[in-house]
Amino acid sequence: MFPDEEDVRVVRDAMFDPFEYLMARRRDGLLKTEFPRALGKVAYHVPCHQRVQKIGPKTKEALESVPGTEVLVVERCSGHAGTWGVKEEFHDAALKIGRPVFRAVADFAPDFFSSDCQLAAHHIEEGVGMIEGKSKNPELRHPITLLRMAYGLPD
Repeated sequence: MFPDEEDVRVVRDAMFDPFEYLMARRRDGLLKTEFPRALGKVAYHVPCHQRVQKIGPKTKEALESVPGTEVLVVERCSGHAGTWGVKEEFHDAALKIGRPVFRAVADFAPDFFSSDCQLAAHHIEEGVGMIEGKSKNPELRHPITLLRMAYGLPD
C-alpha cells in the first residue's frame, strides 16, 4: 500500500522476513549451521504473502540446511484467503479449493507440516485431518519452531 510514499519506502527498506534475514546471515557466514537434530520429512506450504514479497524460497533453504531433513514444497493456494475461509458460508468452498494442498501433504506423509502463514497452516491441518487413508497426521509447527528444534533449543 502506498509504495510511492517516502515514509512507506523507509519502513519497507528496514524490514526483513525472518528467513530472508537468516539466509542473509548464512550467506555472510554469521549463522550457526551445526544442527544436532534432524527434522525428518517436512511439508512446507509457501503462503501467498511470500510469493508477493518476491524474496525467493528462503524458508525452504533454511529448512533444507538441516541435515537429515527432506522438504516438500507446496506452492499452491490453501483456500483460506484471510478470514474468508473461516466464514460459515464459504468454509466448504475453502476446503474444496485447498484439497490439492491437503492431498499433497497427506501423500508425502511428513513428520511435520509448516507454513509461514498460520491461518493457512491451521486450515491445511484441518483439511489433512479429513483425508481418508492417510498414514499419519503430521505435527503442525511454525518454521521458526522447526529451526529451534533442529538447533536442540528447549521450548
